[in-house]
Amino acid sequence: MSGMAENRTRTAREKAAILLISMGRDYSSKVLQQMSEEEIEQLTVEIANVRRIDNQTKSEVLREFGEACLAQNYILEGGIEYARDILNHAVGQQKACELIGKLSTSLQVRPFDFARRLDSTQILNIIKNEQTQTIALILSYLAAHQSAEILSALPHAIQTEVVSKIAHMGKTSPEHIREIEKILEKKLTSLGFNDLTHVGGIETTVNILNSIDRSTEKFILESLESRDEALVEEIRSKMFLFEDIVKLDKLSIQRVLKEVNNDELVLALKGVKPQVSEYIFENMSKRLQEMIKDEMSIKGPVKLRDVEEAQQKIVMAIRRLDEAGEIIMARGKEELID
Repeated sequence: MSGMAENRTRTAREKAAILLISMGRDYSSKVLQQMSEEEIEQLTVEIANVRRIDNQTKSEVLREFGEACLAQNYILEGGIEYARDILNHAVGQQKACELIGKLSTSLQVRPFDFARRLDSTQILNIIKNEQTQTIALILSYLAAHQSAEILSALPHAIQTEVVSKIAHMGKTSPEHIREIEKILEKKLTSLGFNDLTHVGGIETTVNILNSIDRSTEKFILESLESRDEALVEEIRSKMFLFEDIVKLDKLSIQRVLKEVNNDELVLALKGVKPQVSEYIFENMSKRLQEMIKDEMSIKGPVKLRDVEEAQQKIVMAIRRLDEAGEIIMARGKEELID
């Protein structure tokens, strides 16, 4: 691609490269951070092949991108038909069909997307009398903070059952999703997937429980533990990751470090993000900093399994101290005050 002024149909990848170049280094780098390694590699090749971009080409790509963003926002607001109706008035029927056609092949609107724009109390009033399996499915599609608020407001008698069903949920057929959507048809636009969709699972459960208040979380996990100890252990292992140590206040991290074996810390800090290691070093003495850094350099390459085991031991120590009330961990929307 020696130049971009020639009159020909450009591929989506070429347009993406032009768009990133037009956005400038700072913005384009933020966009690339959200992509997979394969996508970054492909786009980097395209960008490297660009020699020049004339103003007309740049304007066309930017205009097309702007129109696509507008159409996508309309779809997210009210669905395909809503977007089509708005775009018909805005850019004409032919252009609207073109935009919708392009997005429909790639954009999948999540079922129950309507609920993301509703208040949690409204959603609760809609679903509170549904079966626990139905409630679990709907909460799996909501934002974690919404699901947490709704779960907290549900009767204790069904909270544990709902969390259990979310955690064990795997693939859900689009037919089943649409059936539930019809039950709630007064409140939503029926949207579905073409393929089996992964929903729920451990990650969804962790996101919800991380956003919920402590007393509800404690009740749910303790109740769930009596029926599925292994599941609860898996959930707990993912609720606080080693990298989350930066969320601890200074007094708490200093308390944690007193519980940590230096050899474990040396292993745990291998390969972590700079901000994590820097935060930990900031909360120890200069002498200990130097000793840990020296041991890390002497130790050389280590097995990933050993690093993960050391990090998990520290996470377990953090959890024990938190449960004992000896440290403070901000959770969900909680804020720490002096």
